[in-house]
Amino acid sequence: MEKNTFNLALPVAIGSDHAGFEYKEEVISFLEAKGLKVKDFGTSSKDSVDYPDYAHPVSTAVEREEAAFGILICGSANGVAITANKHQGIRAAICWGEELSRLARQHNNANVLCIPARFVDVPVANEMVDVFINTPFEGGRHENRVRKMACL
Repeated sequence: MEKNTFNLALPVAIGSDHAGFEYKEEVISFLEAKGLKVKDFGTSSKDSVDYPDYAHPVSTAVEREEAAFGILICGSANGVAITANKHQGIRAAICWGEELSRLARQHNNANVLCIPARFVDVPVANEMVDVFINTPFEGGRHENRVRKMACL
């Protein structure tokens, strides 16, 4: 099983659709204030776009270990999570609170955090990101379960 914590020497991959654009900008500022590098895969405005165009590049960067982990933001987080989870090496989790963010890391070794911009406010989003970064995967009884997630 892979490492229990993220390699924060790598950038954080982030992307959003139009519904998540403002949140993405806020989360980027939050990450940079913590001294983390960020790779922004877009979108670059509130103009309507298709979320897979941003979810796939973020997921690919995480899958190829070019990014420490990923953050995807759209209105409900469902579209970006479904898209991200099509990638074999991705475990994308929709979270709308700190406890879900913590459990996604501890129990599922999630490597992409999906935030529903229409259902949380920016301070909650930032706190979820902070918890996601700082919570290691527990391994143990969860390790075999996570290993079974992959379609072989």
